[in-house]
Amino acid sequence: MITFTTHKQKLMLTGVAVRTTNAEEAGTDGRLPKLWETYFQSNLPSLPGIRDPHYIYALYTDYESDANGAYTTLIGHEINDARAQDDNNLEVMRIPESKYLVFKTRKGPVYEVVAEAWQEIWDYFKDSPEVRTYTGDFELYDTRKYDPANLEIEIYIAIK
Repeated sequence: MITFTTHKQKLMLTGVAVRTTNAEEAGTDGRLPKLWETYFQSNLPSLPGIRDPHYIYALYTDYESDANGAYTTLIGHEINDARAQDDNNLEVMRIPESKYLVFKTRKGPVYEVVAEAWQEIWDYFKDSPEVRTYTGDFELYDTRKYDPANLEIEIYIAIK
């Protein structure tokens, strides 16, 4: 998996969200597959105020503690103005400006490469000199190249 560091300004995202834990997601009743279904059934990319609708963000934020605690996941898009989303019953979340360690997955089936990448990320941070901030991590999907059977994504992990 390819890694590099980058710095990003704060982001404002809107979308559908759920609170969960990694332990819940490891079982058969995970909430994230249902959240993706809700996203794909929505008309989110065509709503007014959406920036770059071809980029889908899967944001992990509001961490209770670390990778073992509860967190909120939002699947959606970047926006310029939260007021544009007031009438759409969507969540709006802000990601603070941060330094990120970016993990780029191999190409492969979406569920396989995402699960594999997160396992590698958790293993990486067990012995890493970088320290996660747990302020907002996200997966970035580019739908211009979206092939669920042969997908490559970037996962941004906020670090100190």
